[in-house]
Amino acid sequence: MPVSRSYGSVTKNLQETICRLVILFCGLTIAHLGVTLFLLANLGADPFNVFVQGLHFLTGMIGLNITHGTVHMCISFLIILILLFVDRSYIKAGTIICMVCGGPIIDLFMWVLKDFAIGSAGLSIKIPVLILGCIILAFGMTIVIRSEGGTGPNDLVAVVISEKGGFRFGLTRVITDGLFVLIGFLLGGKLGIGTIICAFLVGFVADFFMPYSDRIVKSSLRHVLK
Repeated sequence: MPVSRSYGSVTKNLQETICRLVILFCGLTIAHLGVTLFLLANLGADPFNVFVQGLHFLTGMIGLNITHGTVHMCISFLIILILLFVDRSYIKAGTIICMVCGGPIIDLFMWVLKDFAIGSAGLSIKIPVLILGCIILAFGMTIVIRSEGGTGPNDLVAVVISEKGGFRFGLTRVITDGLFVLIGFLLGGKLGIGTIICAFLVGFVADFFMPYSDRIVKSSLRHVLK
């Protein structure tokens, strides 16, 4: 193969990788805007964090003095470690980006939206905000998944099970969220009406958005790589 052609191929692959990561970051930002609205509604933690809460409560019971955030990070790393043995192709640069950038993005949105007194509002305000947050979260999550640049550690559980088993992502997401909630609650995690809405809504809304997100990602890649 001529050197110029080989160089051109490497350059194109690098451009595609960068483009996928940029798309992933945009999806991640959208998804975490949804998470922020969900949190501001203050009607219960999302399913994965109920699971983390339960494990955090358990660590306290056995005398380990570690924070909720530390437990969250450890579980994320454990999921990545397990997947390295199951199928390491699922662990990509975007997985690390999701894990490292998610918290700061939420902190930024929390600061921007701090003057909106959603938490002290009535249910007639809280529930629509929470549902809107779930919808935005689902849309951003599908952009992240379709970017194929990597996925957040907790989302990877549903992605791997759905792809390996040939199941619809939405149903798989509902089942995995349900298991996170059940195990977390049994271990001492706290849940609310928002947790239940999120567990049953996000997966099916993600199924609705998935083909649209697929077209958005493919169109963006064609535009950049043409």
